[in-house]
Amino acid sequence: MEKILLLNGPNLNMLGKRNPQVYGTVDLDSIEKNVRKLLAEHNISLVSFQSNHEGELIDALHEANGQYGGIIFNPGAYAHTSIAIRDAVEAIATPVVEVHISNIYARESFRQHSYLSPVVSGQITGFGIDGYLMAAYSFLNKQS
Repeated sequence: MEKILLLNGPNLNMLGKRNPQVYGTVDLDSIEKNVRKLLAEHNISLVSFQSNHEGELIDALHEANGQYGGIIFNPGAYAHTSIAIRDAVEAIATPVVEVHISNIYARESFRQHSYLSPVVSGQITGFGIDGYLMAAYSFLNKQS
């Protein structure tokens, strides 16, 4: 495994500003730096992409197929609404770990269902920004 894709969906560019009581005060750049640092210690590079647009996320998933050792994916609200993103994850062979900063199962009922959960390798929810590092560790452990 030589590289991991860190993929973030809608509104995650607003981390640190949007609902800090739910999502914290750390911005997306800081999260990316932390994950990049961890992976670099294992000679793995990180490519990051964030989009507020469903089609761009689907394109990124398709393009990642076979090009990355894994994908860390916070789909944001698309986890609860997008069958198209679910189908894109299912269509690729590259393993995907779904990450949510908040515990989606302790929030509003419409957030308690993820269309992605049946087709991802794993799901990490409710551990704040540490969930991104947990996802990275999951790929490191598979590499050993």
